[in-house]
Amino acid sequence: MNKSKDGSGKESPETSSANETSSLDQYLVKDPERFALNLARMIEEAGKAAAAWSAPREKGELRDQVAEPVVDMVKTLSRLSEYWLSDPGRALEAQTRLFSGYLNVWANTVRRVSTQEPVADVIEPERGDKRFQDPEWGKNAFFDFLKQTYLVTTRWANDLVEHAEGLDEHTKHKASFYVKQVANAVSPSNFIFTNPELFRETVASNGENLVRGMKMLAEDIEAGKGDLKLRQADHSPFEVGRNLATTPGKVVARSELAEIIQYEPTTEKVLKRPLLICPPWINKFYILDLNPEKSFIRWAVDQGHTVFVISWVNPDERHGTKDWEAYIREGIEYGLDTIEQATGEREINAIGYCVGGTLLAAALALMAQQGDKRIRSSTFFTTQVDFTHAGDLKVFVDEDQVTALEHAMNSKGFLEGNKMARAFNMLRSGELIWPYVVNNYMRGKEPMPFDLLYWNADSTRMSAANHSFYLRNCYLENRLSKGRMMLAGRAVSLADVKIPIYNLASREDHIAPARSVFLGSRFFGGDVEFVMAGSGHIAGVVNPPHRMKYQFWTGGKPAGEFEAWLAEATEHPGSWWPHWQKWIVEKDSRRVSARKPGKKTSILGEAPGDYVKVRA
Repeated sequence: MNKSKDGSGKESPETSSANETSSLDQYLVKDPERFALNLARMIEEAGKAAAAWSAPREKGELRDQVAEPVVDMVKTLSRLSEYWLSDPGRALEAQTRLFSGYLNVWANTVRRVSTQEPVADVIEPERGDKRFQDPEWGKNAFFDFLKQTYLVTTRWANDLVEHAEGLDEHTKHKASFYVKQVANAVSPSNFIFTNPELFRETVASNGENLVRGMKMLAEDIEAGKGDLKLRQADHSPFEVGRNLATTPGKVVARSELAEIIQYEPTTEKVLKRPLLICPPWINKFYILDLNPEKSFIRWAVDQGHTVFVISWVNPDERHGTKDWEAYIREGIEYGLDTIEQATGEREINAIGYCVGGTLLAAALALMAQQGDKRIRSSTFFTTQVDFTHAGDLKVFVDEDQVTALEHAMNSKGFLEGNKMARAFNMLRSGELIWPYVVNNYMRGKEPMPFDLLYWNADSTRMSAANHSFYLRNCYLENRLSKGRMMLAGRAVSLADVKIPIYNLASREDHIAPARSVFLGSRFFGGDVEFVMAGSGHIAGVVNPPHRMKYQFWTGGKPAGEFEAWLAEATEHPGSWWPHWQKWIVEKDSRRVSARKPGKKTSILGEAPGDYVKVRA
């Protein structure tokens, strides 16, 4: 018979007491002298971090702009509070729900410590929440109480936003976003004494993890020149042109805004229509050429496309007045001119990705009015042309915020790359900020090498005129889909775009939501093939067929409600890339001899060129 249990199979009081002692022992400092020494070293490193933060501010090199988003958050949450407090009955109901939740957690904790029987939690983390995976979050009554109290509070706060019927949609959207940011920030998993795993590591290493973490914090503030440049990956193994963006090709043209890259063919015959890719300028084009295994560009070359890519400049003060029209003229149209010079072709397939797709759509509308018919089909990757349901980025866009941003940009002629990178990270702060704060600065561990996160951190600046035009005409006033966007003195209309469109959305996209992309399909004047990929803004697009990951959906015309289209759509396993290739070939299957870069153009350098290597 097992001596640790009584006849009923339960743990005896003596065994239970021994287990509790063993459990508590892991949270007790074993070497107080060494622990104290490491705390002193941590404070020393904290001083270096503080110096790295304060030095550029004391020199006038950096001005804090934290107040602006904080003011907006306070104003938004104040409006939420006004709704609930303006009606005493409503306020009492909200308070009652919260305190009822707390009482349930307290009663649950009392039962847990007074019985050996398993006790179910009052509330469980949402599926996919990785913060509370350590067993102690469930076994230890203290940490379980913290977890459940936190979850009850955040669920209650989210319900307050959801049921605030008196708020307009934009304010409600902002309130939901800010509540999520606050909830992610105050999670008990983010603090040493309320996270059992961090607590144990700190005790086991006698605080050495805190020394390493504070040292990394100082290094990251210094790397950000006074702002925190959160490292999400070990960047040391990666270099653009060496093991990133390695598909062979040549830079065959260069303007002030763009380099045009032509890639080397890998087939004897190629499709007659060349392919021009217009990537976003908010990030760099090599997301489509990360490595040979993941490269859409390399795959397209292997399918027989003559691929040309626009590699945007990383703008500085010289480019401050370059607006959307300039990006169309010196990017897209310049690329078309280069293709015609290189291949002699005036019929071209085009791809636009994210904001690069929005620019391409506007360019197509302008070119339609001007009688320029060189682009014969267009593909959009996770592109919005209507911004009614534009996702969480709309949180950062209202008249006050755009005006403040314009004032900040105009002083330099550009928006710093880290500002936009921070906004994108905030969209998924639970995945892209706080796990790295905990791992880097509390556990003191270096992040792992990851090419995608290296690319994510390789941010770009944005010219003031271009970014202002984009925010106002798209996010703030939604002019493109309404036919009111002014380019070259003309009001351009997507209804004039009558060429075939392949419009790709991704199901979990937080930047260009699938519903938003679907709605945008109806504004084009020709046939639209709407396809939805599995996963998100990046993984849904960059999904090579050989990996057999995710899925995609095809269906009827993108009319009516998105949910109705999806209910009737057909799901296909794996990548959408072959489906797109079939669609392209159906438009024009003619093939010609392969074209090598430089035969009819200058060669200005090897791919991936110079512009992409300029760091923000």
